[in-house]
Amino acid sequence: MYLRHTTIRKNGKDHIYWRLVRSVRHGAKVRQETVAYLGELDKAGRLKAKALKESILGKLPQEDLFDHGEVPRSASVDLQRVHLERSLRFGDVWLAWTLWRALGLEERLSEWIPEGREEVPWASMAAILVIARLCEPSSELHIAEDWYRRTALEDLVGIPAYKINDDRLYRALDELLPHKEKLEKHLKEKLGQLFDLKYDLMLYDVTSTYFEGEAKGIPIAQRGHSRDQRPDCKQVCIALVVSREGMPLGYELFAGNRVDVTTVEEIVESMEKKYGKADRVWVMDRGMTSQENLEFLRERQVKYLLGTPKSDLKKFEREILSDNWEKIREGLEVKRCPSPDGEETFILCRSEDRKSKEKAMHDRFIRRIEEGLQSLGRRLERAKKPEDRVHVGSQVGRLLQRNSRGAGAFKITFEDAPDLGSGLRLRWEKNAAWSEWASHSEGCYLLRSNIRDWSAEDLWRTYIQLTQAEAAFRIQKSDLSIRPIWHQKEDRVRAHILVCFLGYVLWKMLEQWQSRAGLGNSPRTILEEVARIQSTDVVLPLVNGREIKLRCVVRPDRAQALLLQRLGLDLPDRLRLPAGLRKM
Repeated sequence: MYLRHTTIRKNGKDHIYWRLVRSVRHGAKVRQETVAYLGELDKAGRLKAKALKESILGKLPQEDLFDHGEVPRSASVDLQRVHLERSLRFGDVWLAWTLWRALGLEERLSEWIPEGREEVPWASMAAILVIARLCEPSSELHIAEDWYRRTALEDLVGIPAYKINDDRLYRALDELLPHKEKLEKHLKEKLGQLFDLKYDLMLYDVTSTYFEGEAKGIPIAQRGHSRDQRPDCKQVCIALVVSREGMPLGYELFAGNRVDVTTVEEIVESMEKKYGKADRVWVMDRGMTSQENLEFLRERQVKYLLGTPKSDLKKFEREILSDNWEKIREGLEVKRCPSPDGEETFILCRSEDRKSKEKAMHDRFIRRIEEGLQSLGRRLERAKKPEDRVHVGSQVGRLLQRNSRGAGAFKITFEDAPDLGSGLRLRWEKNAAWSEWASHSEGCYLLRSNIRDWSAEDLWRTYIQLTQAEAAFRIQKSDLSIRPIWHQKEDRVRAHILVCFLGYVLWKMLEQWQSRAGLGNSPRTILEEVARIQSTDVVLPLVNGREIKLRCVVRPDRAQALLLQRLGLDLPDRLRLPAGLRKM
């Protein structure tokens, strides 16, 4: 995404109206779509932006960082020798550092990890790890050898680049990990205060991330169902709980071969231990639904809204075929179906988009099975040696397994055929009952809940909030590079995922901030735009042979300035130089 502006002349005066646009490909064409109209940022708009900034950031102290004086107002300068030095990336690390301090993490970690004999405070090292994860996700070695020295983070956290090495960063991971639970509790409270969040929903989902390397010394690194299409690698499962806005509440790690449905009891007990048994609703997809989990949730008197396995749709065939559906938006209908015992409510949902997708999928699998059966039938007819019935049957079984979504569409049999060299003839026909049920049930899915006083539409809209948990995983995998994991020690693996979790917290905080400022919901766009703002040293040689150095922040261009104004942020003019460099 990027900025576009339109200039309109009114009453002899030019007015500039800004908008945030993105390029979207439609087939062979690329079109610009407007994400947000920014308008003019007049005095009233600037006051509103300032109020928004102060409500989020409060009054962050920065007198010790930014240089507001101590430079002579007049001096005789040799203009022929004026030059610039040390041009560094400033805007994105400054914004990330601002978010870090606004969350109170600098203060809390300094309390929890008090300074000892170490040369560099571990709280500052933790800030470097998380800010790097947000701005340019990479390994600890890359941070130490390349990224840190290219940024102005040294001026913000006060740690010289020569003190940042991979060993110190690894040790910072070890120091940070024991405070995971305290960090989760602190962030939940802080984010709730900053954005007036309601924690009435607990959205729960599980994903996996894989390892590079053998991961021999990591018990939780196991092979299992890979969401990353890497079954060749060991993996670990990450169970994440977020609020309705996608704000993270906590997470747990499980072995890579752990089945999703077996994690529910542990995660519910963990969240209740941290935050108590409040009147919240747990929302989970159908992979978490089992009779054991339902009984567990009922015993604890927990409100829930769950997806249901597609096989349960058959129990509601009559309701699916009837006409009394409630249309809640274009292409989507729902129907409320009370359970026989009255303890639960089932919600039938039917989506036109989902129906088209499932039909295309069924057609594709059916076509593949037909082609495979035809090929096998021709081979049996041409074979000159007898074929083993068990062996041929296993071939058919593998074909159906690879295309399981269409396997029920066929009735397949073998019969003896003395006239053929193979001795077998393959017979198959379409299963009319399966095809008829598929045509009725395509696009349908089923939800269940023990909430009795919500409408079918309310329950459906609440369930759709699960996309926030799915989006959290996408962000961590694509924008924060949680995968692959290179660490070969379990505690380092856990600490790496904790750093990614904290990076995601900063991401969501920036997303909430920019959304309320009318700047869309793409933090990466904001970070990339402000990352082009640099800091540099202006060297002023004096005619007496001495030099004055000023560490200045380069003024933003119009688009960058508009973004910062919209966020209510003011760039510093100058940064404080280390002692000994101000006058030379």
